[in-house]
Amino acid sequence: MGAVIRVLLADDEAMIRAGVGAILAAGTDIEVVAEAADGREAVDLARAHRPDVALLDIRMPRLDGLAAGEEIVRTLPGTAVAMLTTFSEDAYVARALGGGATGFLLKSGDPHELIAGVRAVAGGAAFLSPRVARQVIDGFGARRLARGAEARARVALLTPREREVLGLVGAGLSNPEIAARLHLVEGTVKAYVSAVLDRLEVKNRVRAAVVAYEAGLVADDGAGEPTPG
Repeated sequence: MGAVIRVLLADDEAMIRAGVGAILAAGTDIEVVAEAADGREAVDLARAHRPDVALLDIRMPRLDGLAAGEEIVRTLPGTAVAMLTTFSEDAYVARALGGGATGFLLKSGDPHELIAGVRAVAGGAAFLSPRVARQVIDGFGARRLARGAEARARVALLTPREREVLGLVGAGLSNPEIAARLHLVEGTVKAYVSAVLDRLEVKNRVRAAVVAYEAGLVADDGAGEPTPG
């Protein structure tokens, strides 16, 4: 990632785009390079500008943010996708994460959370708004215990070092941060993360983070910030 994080911002409301853009401008390392008013325009502008992060509203005309995000993930592997919405319903969260998004942020969240989320996904980490994270950690209801047992069984297949790396992925650390924490070179961490994704049979870091939470490798400290367990 370069010194400046290049962001595509997509929302069908001009006032929302202006407000979010102003918040992001407070982060001196973030630049909004393009704005879209619908999902189809977002995909076209992403292809034209190849931003580091595509920040997409879910409910947009022509093509919704979920479908736009899936297309961006499929065609532009260098662009991370984060959803920005007023809605945190389970179906939206599940589809966004299943489609390859690595961030899910709520418009009602703290402005600092928005900046932190953009920085996290740009750095290759996963970032979920605390309210969304709680939904994911809880397994969307009564399935939590069963999912926890399944996650622990999957994690048991990992080596001790791989479990350590998985816990840090679950805590939201990027590869450089994990490398610094474990005193490893970044290339080695990248190899460990790739091995963990393969062994867990998950497609991205968000899915791996969910497994880490469900297996008890990461604990919620109650303030919305995950800490290694």
